[in-house]
Amino acid sequence: MISINNLSVQFTGTNLFDHVTFNIGDRDRIGLVGMNGAGKSTLLKILCGWQEPESGTIVMASGQAVGYLPQEMVPDSIGTVLEEAMTAFSVIDDLEREQERLTAEIAERTDYESAEYTRLLERHNEVTEHLTLLGGARRQEQAEKVLLGLGFKHSDFGRPVAVFSGGWQMRVELAKLLLRHPDFLLLDEPTNHLDIVSIQWLENYLANYSGAVVLVSHDRTFLDNITKRTIEITAGRIYDYKCPYSEYVVQMQERRASQMAQLTNQQRQVAQIEAFIERFRYKATKAKQVQSRVKMLERMEKITVDEVSTESIHFQFPPAPHSGKIVVEAKGLGKAYGDNQVFDGVDLLLTSGKKVAFVGRNGEGKSTMAKIIVGDINDYTGTFKLGAGVQMGYYAQNQAAMLNLDKTVFETIDDIAQGDIRPKIRNILGSFLFGDDDIDKKVKVLSGGEKARLALAKLLLTPSNLLILDEPTNHLDMNSKDILKNALLQYTGTLIVVSHDRDFLSGLTDELYEFRDGEVHEFKGDIMEFVQNTAETPTQQIIQEAPKTASASKQAYEQSKERERERRKLQNAVKQKEQEIEALEASIAERDAILATGAVQSADFYKEYQSLKDQLEQKMTEWEEAVIAAEQ
Repeated sequence: MISINNLSVQFTGTNLFDHVTFNIGDRDRIGLVGMNGAGKSTLLKILCGWQEPESGTIVMASGQAVGYLPQEMVPDSIGTVLEEAMTAFSVIDDLEREQERLTAEIAERTDYESAEYTRLLERHNEVTEHLTLLGGARRQEQAEKVLLGLGFKHSDFGRPVAVFSGGWQMRVELAKLLLRHPDFLLLDEPTNHLDIVSIQWLENYLANYSGAVVLVSHDRTFLDNITKRTIEITAGRIYDYKCPYSEYVVQMQERRASQMAQLTNQQRQVAQIEAFIERFRYKATKAKQVQSRVKMLERMEKITVDEVSTESIHFQFPPAPHSGKIVVEAKGLGKAYGDNQVFDGVDLLLTSGKKVAFVGRNGEGKSTMAKIIVGDINDYTGTFKLGAGVQMGYYAQNQAAMLNLDKTVFETIDDIAQGDIRPKIRNILGSFLFGDDDIDKKVKVLSGGEKARLALAKLLLTPSNLLILDEPTNHLDMNSKDILKNALLQYTGTLIVVSHDRDFLSGLTDELYEFRDGEVHEFKGDIMEFVQNTAETPTQQIIQEAPKTASASKQAYEQSKERERERRKLQNAVKQKEQEIEALEASIAERDAILATGAVQSADFYKEYQSLKDQLEQKMTEWEEAVIAAEQ
């Protein structure tokens, strides 16, 4: 267990945490929620030791390990994918070396009764138990299963990590963390770089994880499928809910409604008391009652309502200009990067007003297809054409990174604003939460979420009838995602969205195109129907197998612990019988010495002497039975 006591942290003069206290149990599944900037990532960094609190303590049992995956990091891997994943087992390598050393030392020792020999045996058992839990004998098998589950192919195992994109390198880091199997797993937005299939695999893996899991995520479905407890961080305090995210939202709203009702009642009561005081303040006959009510007000504990920020982006897309009935048409479309044929023979026909999603594993061609449609890629095979009157708006997956970092927020919008839009720039930026103090900031100092909002604001400046959005929800909080989704539902043009966020896609699109194994398959229906109805693939079989492996390892570990407890119990029983036998033999020896003098003893002496001999015989029988049980 991790115990957090009176934790306090300040940031730019504001209390992120103000004397916060709570515990994390060994098998907890916790979702950390709160507005951007509330302190979720800071709390994870404190829990893993990356950051020190200003006051308070973090206490955990000796020997327990904490693993942390930050939201952003720069991996510096130099080996292949499999080699890098195998570095997670350095702990196992150390344990195996220690096990060999202990085994050799135990074999050489002959001081079987010494405390040092007992400590050697106990440490050997601890190391063996730990190796059983970590699955030391199946290292490469475990590494391959986790890598496959996170979306790598067998052909990727021998490729250098450095040739992969940052998102894929983050998957390697996640794989290493899972393979280390820490007691407490802290994950900050782990789904940002995963596709739907990999997210499903991770959900199953974490649901069966033998340690504790603490998550920060803006993916509702992911949180609901994993967590059993939700900790909300707000205004320096925490509220602990024993339920998943969706239930938390209901309970949180009920709590705040209750606070508002209590506050309203108290304000009404205070007004009545103050009115009484004011009315009878100068009447001597009412002096006692007035004084009583004054004291009542002084003693009254003021009810407060949690501060809830009402700030949120608010916008809607401009009306879509008219276009022809056919918006996008492709026949026999193919694209290859060198020897890598991403897809081939694709037929695609999108009509005006359609809302479709591109889904599938990363690297299967979703973003490539989007780039072909917008004209960023021209070296394809087959035929492709846009319909008459199509005007496109495009949000690229790396849209935030494509912003000019040296320009200000205002300049970024001003550069592309034209005509009647120019006087409305401040209003547009304000609707995306850029106030007067923000518009002169350089883009390079903005957070990931702020850059995402700025990139979305650019989409409003040019009316379009075909919107192509590639992972638009990355770095957006849940409230912002809801508002974007609502705006897209009201959008009158044609929509193509590439996303791995099931909650965001649910109800937004009515048709999907799955990119898989070089082909594109059309699916008529919602994302949730797709997830439920898609036929099993090898990857989905991995999804099912991974938790079983984890459960089997945990079961073997528990069985090992139970055997060890029973062994120690039996050994202790043997020692206890030996001590009792020694005591009886000593008592009998004393009486033998007395009898050797030839002096006549009382009847009670002889009776007690015989009783001791009977007890010794019984204890010898019990000792023999204990030795046999221990040997077995």
